[in-house]
Amino acid sequence: MTITSTDAAAVAPRRGMNILFSLTLIGLLLLLWIGLGIVTASFWTPLNISNLLRQGAMTAILAVGQTFVIITAGIDLSVGAIVGFSSVILAWLLQAGVPLWIAIAATLLLGVAIGTFHGFGIVRMGLPPFIITLATLTSLRGIGLLITNGSTISITNETFTNFARADFLGIPSLFWMVIMIALPAYVFLHLSRWGRYLFAVGSNSEAARLSGVNVNRTIYMAYILSATCAAFVGVLLASRIGIGNATQAEGWELQAIASSVIGGTSLFGAVGSVHGPLIGAFILATINNGANLLNVNSFWQRIITGLLIIVIVYFDQLRRRSSR
Repeated sequence: MTITSTDAAAVAPRRGMNILFSLTLIGLLLLLWIGLGIVTASFWTPLNISNLLRQGAMTAILAVGQTFVIITAGIDLSVGAIVGFSSVILAWLLQAGVPLWIAIAATLLLGVAIGTFHGFGIVRMGLPPFIITLATLTSLRGIGLLITNGSTISITNETFTNFARADFLGIPSLFWMVIMIALPAYVFLHLSRWGRYLFAVGSNSEAARLSGVNVNRTIYMAYILSATCAAFVGVLLASRIGIGNATQAEGWELQAIASSVIGGTSLFGAVGSVHGPLIGAFILATINNGANLLNVNSFWQRIITGLLIIVIVYFDQLRRRSSR
């Protein structure tokens, strides 16, 4: 059974408000780019723009995966640990002589397995998403450190390591990976019944169940997508830095959540998009990039990010109240 058009309209974000918010985000990003172009001569250089796109690409992909989970009124705190652990597994497989594409496929399947575990913990064991994903965060860091004995695993496959540094049509390959993820993610979330199911579960899981939505399957799907995106970012990170390191991507789960929230995803569930978190990720990347160019203390970058989250969540609450 599928959701009726009335139900879909009730759980989907209001189109007018969504467009206005998206335009506001784009305007903010453009203002940041114009302002930084004025105050620093090096911002608009091809090298810096390329670095900015590379910096924001991996956070953007994590934010898309995180958005699927947050729309269901959940949270995934493990994505940073999955990134680091996936880089270790990929490097370990390559060091063992496993062919590159098999190693990449195995790493992505690891993401699917972790996401399935999260779904099982939430659906079958009744654990809160915060607890099960926090447990995975700490466990994966520990397992990765045990595998590497607290060290790193070097990757000597130059074809693989050169990929993250390459450009195609003048655009960094990592940014092309964002496009490759974003397009099917947009179709899935906004144009398919499975995307409507995510919104329905986040709005009211019991009402969704009574409407014929398989709530348990939808929750599994959201966490599998999030973990698989994180494993894919682990592959990209390994390509960029040329090593497998369990301690890499420390705190990236917070960057992903911040990007998603800044992009308009509601932490209360049932509100979100694909393009919003992408813009949010590059807003954060621009702030970090500009702060580095201006020699601003890195601590201020965290303060600015925190203030942005407070402002966005506050206005999200106002929007929810006005829609009642």
